[in-house]
Amino acid sequence: MNEVTAMEQIGFPILSVLLFLPVVFMVALAFVKNEQLAYRIGLAGAALTFILAAFLAYSFRIGTSDMQFVERLGPLPGIGVGYYLGVDGVSILFIPVTALLALLVVLYAEYSVQADARHYLMATLGLEATMLGAFLSLDLVLFWAFFVLELVPAYFLITRWGTGDRRREAAFSYIYFMLTGAALMLVGMVLLAVNHSMVAGSGLSFDFVALLDVPVSESLQTVIFFLLFIGFAVKAPLFPLHTWMPKVLEEGPVVGMSVFLVGIKLGTYGMLRFIIPLLPEAAREWLWLMAVLGAVSIVYGAMIALIQTNLRRLLAFASVSHMGVVVLSIFTLNIYGLEGGLLQMINFGVAGAGLFFVAGFINTRVGPPELSSLGGVSTNAPWLTVAFLVIALATVGLPGTGGFNGEHLVLIGAFEVHWALSIAAGSAIFLTAAYFLWYFQRAFLGDVNERTVHKMKDLRLREMVITLSLGAVIFWIGLATTPFVERMRPSLEALETRAGVTSPDSFAESGEGQSSEASIARVNDVPFAGAEGGNPEPISDARLENRESGKARERGIRRRSLHRIRRKYVEREGASVGDERVENDPTPHSPLPTPDLSDRRERP
Repeated sequence: MNEVTAMEQIGFPILSVLLFLPVVFMVALAFVKNEQLAYRIGLAGAALTFILAAFLAYSFRIGTSDMQFVERLGPLPGIGVGYYLGVDGVSILFIPVTALLALLVVLYAEYSVQADARHYLMATLGLEATMLGAFLSLDLVLFWAFFVLELVPAYFLITRWGTGDRRREAAFSYIYFMLTGAALMLVGMVLLAVNHSMVAGSGLSFDFVALLDVPVSESLQTVIFFLLFIGFAVKAPLFPLHTWMPKVLEEGPVVGMSVFLVGIKLGTYGMLRFIIPLLPEAAREWLWLMAVLGAVSIVYGAMIALIQTNLRRLLAFASVSHMGVVVLSIFTLNIYGLEGGLLQMINFGVAGAGLFFVAGFINTRVGPPELSSLGGVSTNAPWLTVAFLVIALATVGLPGTGGFNGEHLVLIGAFEVHWALSIAAGSAIFLTAAYFLWYFQRAFLGDVNERTVHKMKDLRLREMVITLSLGAVIFWIGLATTPFVERMRPSLEALETRAGVTSPDSFAESGEGQSSEASIARVNDVPFAGAEGGNPEPISDARLENRESGKARERGIRRRSLHRIRRKYVEREGASVGDERVENDPTPHSPLPTPDLSDRRERP
């Protein structure tokens, strides 16, 4: 993998500035005593961070899978840990989304936080910094450190500004689950570093790019795969590791921590960033288990959401269902599924955060968003009603919203693997519509609740700014998807090539009987002495650029494989097949019907 340093690309270490900017403002807030001044400083810090994040996304070079804006320091001798930052198509979109959500949380803090706003803003900026650090890190231990550091501000946000009586219990549940998952992740990362030392002979390394160049045996891949997957599945969360989330979202802060938990998909990002590229053979081997877990999460989360009367708990289980869609999609390991899964992480993040803001708007007016306290909201708050409906329909996949394009890619990617997976992914659309419209009908269109109707005011100026900002992003992704897809596609194409069973060329050259170790070596671009014919050539950039011709060759290989199967079947039944050479006839003669596999849908 090629790298472009920040100094070469932009002239200053933009990622370090982006990472430490919230920290600087967090420290500045520690010396401020005036609450109004604290709001202004916190808002300025969040705004500057967002502007810099937007500039980073704008400056990102499209059409390449290179790691960009790279900054390196170290690694430390002996332990292999270094300060290594960079972004590519997998991570670039998460940076401005994280900064935008932090800005909106700070903007709403004046309405939602009634006590000790200064420390609330410090915790929010600290949480933003740890989230950004996780997305920017390319050293596994550095990523893990940010993953764990996020627990510190999260604990204080839940216990100090939570709204439920059991918020301390919810905080400890969150810490327990996250630390358990982090411990498993750390063991898996250490095993990867030890494997690098044994295979490469150059000592321990937690460098992501260096680890890509070192093959991992099949048995060790399986062990590391489950260690990392469980850690990330807890964070996502996926069924059955989700039990902490409803507690935290119901007992914790209405906005703030909840917006980050629902809006920032760090768990599924970790699967896409580390598990699939570092452990491609294990990802292929356990694809169906991942698909089953995704399908179960989709159905389970949606069914439990259907019976919820509290909007915050409904959103918690909806998030479990949405993460099932994402996991099912990314583990299809084809370009459609990878693009759809990544796009849905952004879509679900923005829409989920928007719905939690709406829950916060309701909470500041009538208390917890229980159906018993609501009814006929549209009568006094029409703009609040429109905001909820539009954002909810974006998660369903309404045409024109980002969810539509993302769901389209997810369904194509799932169908490429098996039709049953596309049915599982498609069921999420109907189930999501069911529980959101069910709640909408009773809370916003039902009979007017005389006890609370006088408290239900329409959106205020800052609330309108928040909903319009999130709505603009939702429709931007839906109506102009190209700027988003063109940034992610080259990196995801390289990831698909790496995760493939073999490349078309190597399949044709070496046949189907090659060992799994040789397959790993080809995928990892590393020579494998045991492969037939000596050391294979590494995968070149030209093969990535000529992807379409490679796909055509792959389709030809599949046609020939189908013909061999048909030939065996017909001969077993006592018939004969023509003697034409399969290699020279793209649609060889067969008494069985031959599907036209060449007419494949072009990717959007």
